[in-house]
Order: sequence, then structure tokens, then C-alpha cells
Amino acid sequence: MARHFREEDIDEFRECFSLYARNGQIRTLDQLTVIMRSLGMSPTIAELKKYFKDKGGKMGFPDFLDVMHQHSQVEKVPQEILAAFQGHDPRKTGTIPARELRHILLHWGERLSTKEVEQIFREANISNNGMVRYQDFCRIVCAPVPDYY
Repeated sequence: MARHFREEDIDEFRECFSLYARNGQIRTLDQLTVIMRSLGMSPTIAELKKYFKDKGGKMGFPDFLDVMHQHSQVEKVPQEILAAFQGHDPRKTGTIPARELRHILLHWGERLSTKEVEQIFREANISNNGMVRYQDFCRIVCAPVPDYY
């Protein structure tokens, strides 16, 4: 795996893995979820289940590196979100009305609850009647989840 990741990345992966993997192995889907999300990845539940199943329901560090490499090949979340916003911005203003963003988050794709949307708006400092610079919004929502969650 050294050919796929920088040594610094492998060290970071190993440190995070050792914090959450009991006895040197990931044995639950929750452990895999926490580790990958702590490292800034955003796998879906379906992807996590597939990775876990493909590795036989448990994985050591070499297996985990395989999963990280496999997922890094498909995950390009910030670029995908920006492309979606740009597709709905024919005048290329770089903004979207907050009420339209709220509607999208509540009604499209993996729908969020009203409480989740309110929390996102609060954390991103978005007023309900304003305009949202979607590049800034994307940077905020794609940032790794803080350790205290």
C-alpha cells in the first residue's frame, strides 16, 4: 500500500486505526465508520457494509489500507457537490438562495431532518433569507467531523 499513500498518510491512518480498533482489528461496522470518518472520508452506509463484508467481517491494518485506497478512488465529495451546485447556477454567480438550499437538503437525495438542516445552517452561519456562497458552504460541510462528536 505504500505505493498508494504517502508515508505521512499511512502513519496517520495507523494512529487512528490503533485508537479505535480493539486488539489490532476492526470487528464492527461502527468502528470502521468512526475510523474512516475521522480520517476525513465520507463513505455511505452501503459502502461501509460492502467493505466490511468483502473483508470477512473483520479487518487488520493491511485490510484497512486496502479499503482506504479503494474508497479514495471513488470519493470525490467536494468536487461532486460543487458540480451539482454549478449545474443549477446558469449565471455562474457562485451563490444559491438559502431557502432553496434548505429545500434541497430537506427533500432531495438522502434527506435531512429539519433539526439537521437548522444545525448545518447555524454552524455555517447561514441566515434563512440570505444567499449562500456554495463554495464556502461545501468547504464547511465537507470538513472532517471534529473529535468531540
